[in-house]
Amino acid sequence: MTEPSLDQAYAYCRQLAKSHYENFPVASLLLPKRLRQPISVIYAFARNADDFADEGNAPPAQRLDQLNHYSAALRQVGQHLYTGQNPVFIALADVIDRFNLPIQLFEDLLIAFRQDVLKSRYTDFDEVLDYCRFSANPVGRLLLHLDGVPTAQQLAQSDAICSALQLINFYQDIEQDFCEQDRVYIPLDMLAENGLDPASLTKPDSSQLAPVLRRLYQRTAELMYRGHELGTTLHGRLGWEIRAMTLGGVVTLGRLMQQRDDQLLTRPRLTKTTLSRIMLASFNKEHYLASCQRWLTGQ
Repeated sequence: MTEPSLDQAYAYCRQLAKSHYENFPVASLLLPKRLRQPISVIYAFARNADDFADEGNAPPAQRLDQLNHYSAALRQVGQHLYTGQNPVFIALADVIDRFNLPIQLFEDLLIAFRQDVLKSRYTDFDEVLDYCRFSANPVGRLLLHLDGVPTAQQLAQSDAICSALQLINFYQDIEQDFCEQDRVYIPLDMLAENGLDPASLTKPDSSQLAPVLRRLYQRTAELMYRGHELGTTLHGRLGWEIRAMTLGGVVTLGRLMQQRDDQLLTRPRLTKTTLSRIMLASFNKEHYLASCQRWLTGQ
């Protein structure tokens, strides 16, 4: 088998990114053109590893073995010793070298994917946040590192936004995660406090779950508020992209909070009109901040 050229490796990653729909800034036209290709490589790495973790009926040992092979290849990339033929790692080695990206952020993603194989219940909110630290926060940090050297405050704000976005995704997919993957990201202690168990997550009427979910929504809103100013500290198209992603999450959370108690397991849909309004509001920093303030605080 002939080793793919660097151009072929990049083309493979771009195609993989375009073939999947994700809440991930892969092909956003808001992104600076110079960042679209490296972001597609980061996505390809995460997409393939995520597929390993969720791969059909494969036994856990096989899934972990695939993830461990990815981890070994990643270490080789970090040591400039990768000689394999995987196009993702050929392109990734170039991206990491050109942008001086921290290898540990990629390893953190692999930690989350291993956890998906081994862990399906979370005792309390802190455990869920710890998962977000590995599953979501590295993506935001990598995006900042692609643009330069982020400050400690920017990294903390990014972590808050990414964790909040991950939580919002959990709240939209509660029933699907439980029924299809037997995963529960709602803290067990909060369910128990209300006399509930994971089976409660499949009941059509979510009224009993409402006290739990509304507390989680509020904690998530507070988390998002801590990070929402990040996009105003970044210039140009990347700042606009970050603001749009953040406001999209804020509006989705707001729609969840507006739902009736008996319909909280219904996934809110953002129409094209709403998405266009989010894009426009995010263009102007003052309008963006006002929109976040209104949705997150009700003012």
